[in-house]
Amino acid sequence: MQTVGDHKLPHFYNYPPYFTLQPVRETREKQIQLWKELILDYCRTQKIFVIGLEQDFPLFTNPAIERSLNHEAREAFLSALVSDGRAEWMDKNRRQCLILWHRIKDWADLILNFVKENGLEDSVMTVDEIRTGIESRGTDIHGMDRTVLLRALKLLENKGKLAIFKGTSADDEGVKFSV
Repeated sequence: MQTVGDHKLPHFYNYPPYFTLQPVRETREKQIQLWKELILDYCRTQKIFVIGLEQDFPLFTNPAIERSLNHEAREAFLSALVSDGRAEWMDKNRRQCLILWHRIKDWADLILNFVKENGLEDSVMTVDEIRTGIESRGTDIHGMDRTVLLRALKLLENKGKLAIFKGTSADDEGVKFSV
């Protein structure tokens, strides 16, 4: 089985027609579904949050069969993720796509579980401590995209689970949990 880095690739990845948008609707729907699952799984295992449409992305080229996705196919697969609520375009020109391998609500749940499992219910932490601290090592939260983290924290704040404190800089934004 072929891999990209340490990520095992599905069998369809070596089938040249999957690197060209298929004209038959049913075939294209299956193709899009397979690509959506591959992109989400790869981004989750590699902790990738942003895909640039114009940039090299390892999945979009298969040197073994000498195939690459063209711009239209890349945009179609990422747009399908956007339609599913699993990604968001970061700019009007659709050049950057934020990948949500967990939905914001799911990230919020992961943060709550992290807080409870580590006995942090009434503690104060900086935003950066949450995403890069010792406590979060080995979890999906460790190294997560700051934008995604802030959106999940804002959702929890709206639910009364925490309070976000603005600091003098982005480095000292604080969070007080009240779970």
